Amino acid sequence: MGDEPLFPSITLPDALTIPGAVDIPVPTLEQPKASLPSYDPLVIAPSVLAPPVGVITADLEEVLEEELARKQEGKPPKPKQEAAEVRRIDIPFTDLTFPVPKEEILVTAGTTASVSVIATLTVTSLFKQTVKVMKPVIMQIAKRIQNKLNGNPTGKGKPETKEPTQ
Repeated sequence: MGDEPLFPSITLPDALTIPGAVDIPVPTLEQPKASLPSYDPLVIAPSVLAPPVGVITADLEEVLEEELARKQEGKPPKPKQEAAEVRRIDIPFTDLTFPVPKEEILVTAGTTASVSVIATLTVTSLFKQTVKVMKPVIMQIAKRIQNKLNGNPTGKGKPETKEPTQ
């Protein structure tokens, strides 16, 4: 009983020496050379050049001078040219005038809007009525097809039949 317990042990070998690093020469890389694409722009003068916004041209300057001369003479400004389809209505007892389209344009727009609304409401009503009438018929047809295919009204597959045991 006086013996001490023995524990298993392993004797490890000495550490291995790691060899030194291998000297590899540094490669010399030349800078890459590329030929850049070039573009020779074609200069084509447009037939009508429009100046940038805010630049006063000779035509605009003439118009401004005419308006200034009319204003100095006390004449009203020259009325702007409007489309033939637009006419102006003067509001009584005010200095207001409003542009209004011709009667033909108003009638066409009103008729088109009315027809589209009436057609939409009619078709919606007919569709709802058709669904209300056809839903029971479609459900009945679906049940009959289901009964024929499955032989079972619940649709859980064919009924199980027990085979006689001998």
